Amino acid sequence: MTRSSSGFVAGLTAAALVTVGVLAYQASATAPLRPGTDRLSSSTPVTTSKVPRDTRHPDALPRGSGKGKRVVYSLDDDRVWIVAANGKVLRTFAVVPGTVDPAPGSYLVTSRSNSITGTDGTPIEHVVRFTGVDGVAIGFSAAVRPPRPQQGLAPDPEQRTGGIRETRPDGDVMWEFATIGERIVVIH
Repeated sequence: MTRSSSGFVAGLTAAALVTVGVLAYQASATAPLRPGTDRLSSSTPVTTSKVPRDTRHPDALPRGSGKGKRVVYSLDDDRVWIVAANGKVLRTFAVVPGTVDPAPGSYLVTSRSNSITGTDGTPIEHVVRFTGVDGVAIGFSAAVRPPRPQQGLAPDPEQRTGGIRETRPDGDVMWEFATIGERIVVIH
């Protein structure tokens, strides 16, 4: 009987260790980063101040936005660049930010939803979340239908929203590219 009891205890101990390991990983993967840090590589600094822009080509990828495969989101330009591992821009597009902005820095995609209702009551799809600010989830999404004319494109300034709205075609590209763990770089 002692033999089977010790095997049972060993099995429970192993299961507990695996559970603690999984929970620790999930906690570290979703913990907010200090602005300017990069969870993937400490050797890939991201400039958190205003990065230089190419004035002749305003849609060009800003220097200082990191290296490798990533999504770059400019707070000042309300623009996104989807960048391949070789540094080539696959797509760039304008976005409409919510009323709550993330801090500049490097983040990882933490969750995704195919279709939900946004905090503003708008049906949205292809939600790609990468951080939160004071309880407000921050991420990219596309409205399923265009807003009614009286709503306009900009969010209600009285409502705390973290949705960074993109067009449906841009949202489709973001959904395919920005899977769980993909890097999002936020710059000024």
